[in-house]
Amino acid sequence: MNIHEYQAKEILKSYGVRVQTGVVVDDASKAQEAAKKLNAETGTEWFVVKAQIHAGGRGKGKVQETGSNGVVLAKSLDEVPEKAKNILGGTLVTHQTGEEGKKVNKVLIAEDVYYPGASEPKEYYLSILLDRSKSCNVIMASTEGGMDIEDVAANTPEKIVKEWIDPAIGLQGFQARKIAFALGLEGNAFKEMVKFIFSLYKAYEGSDSSMFEINPVLKTSDDKILAVDAKVNIDDNALYRHKDIQELRDLSEEDPAEVEAGKSGLSYVKLDGNVGCMVNGAGLAMATMDIIKLSGGEPANFLDVGGGANAETVEAGFRIILKDPNVKAILINIFGGIVRCDRVANGVVEAYKKIGNIDIPIIVRLQGTNAEEGAKIIEESGLKVASAILLKDAAAKVKEVLS
Repeated sequence: MNIHEYQAKEILKSYGVRVQTGVVVDDASKAQEAAKKLNAETGTEWFVVKAQIHAGGRGKGKVQETGSNGVVLAKSLDEVPEKAKNILGGTLVTHQTGEEGKKVNKVLIAEDVYYPGASEPKEYYLSILLDRSKSCNVIMASTEGGMDIEDVAANTPEKIVKEWIDPAIGLQGFQARKIAFALGLEGNAFKEMVKFIFSLYKAYEGSDSSMFEINPVLKTSDDKILAVDAKVNIDDNALYRHKDIQELRDLSEEDPAEVEAGKSGLSYVKLDGNVGCMVNGAGLAMATMDIIKLSGGEPANFLDVGGGANAETVEAGFRIILKDPNVKAILINIFGGIVRCDRVANGVVEAYKKIGNIDIPIIVRLQGTNAEEGAKIIEESGLKVASAILLKDAAAKVKEVLS
């Protein structure tokens, strides 16, 4: 589950991680009051207005309606309302949102942390995530903060340092110091970074996250280390242990079809193709998408109805797939192991009749327990549904309806 920057910073702060202080607002008329509050708390006289969406690249992104960037600097209290107004309610387009962009419902009014002092502020990159190939967490750090880490990895991979954490003993002191040394820090900034890394790792484990990305981590001019931005992804499988975090979910940031699928107990991911697919089992779903491509089509979605497919789940799957105007055909591919094929076939027929007005071809491939009985139900239904037993037959029928 993704959360907003301001929510992520609250989690970090609760674990002792120093963050850039800010106040979130959903109305431009409240922006100046938020800035005044921030001024009283921190003494800041400049303010950063930051769009809150689930996507990176906000600073370089543009609000379609106003041309404003997604992250802007207000150099006085009087500038804050106008800066917030130019972002709130607009559609922010970044390299991660795609051309459709995302509507900005909230902005974070944050303190300016790039103040003058004894030394120049310096930005770093720091992230923690699970390295599945080594079955342990890895901390990634770079001196190239503020940049897309993909660009750094492609152009200057030597500037990324990695430290793998043994799950049996956790993060060790020498590892945190090794990262701080690699970033070229010394003196108080070095000590601050070591402390920052430990607090960050504690927050990562404590919140059951699957990824922390802090870009940039800032060394201020007086050698404080703090998180200026925060991208946090929580492991969905652990949310039952974090009811408070679960409440941070922002459904407006998610694809409506995926939200609807989740409510029906379906695993759904929208893609850009023209053939909808409904399958039981993630592995079979991947194979089905391959078959669609080999047949000359493109998968329009990943949809796993699970092992207990019935009329209700099939109907829900149909409704979700049919909401995509790009879908020209639907391939239902079921392997009857836990679930019987005749039961699925009855579910398809019932769902078809209940929804009605389905004007695109549907191919149903049933294999496994009671596959022949299921195929007979489909064929005798009188509906515009083609049945197949072998995967190559299903592929041929997909190719036929697309030609």
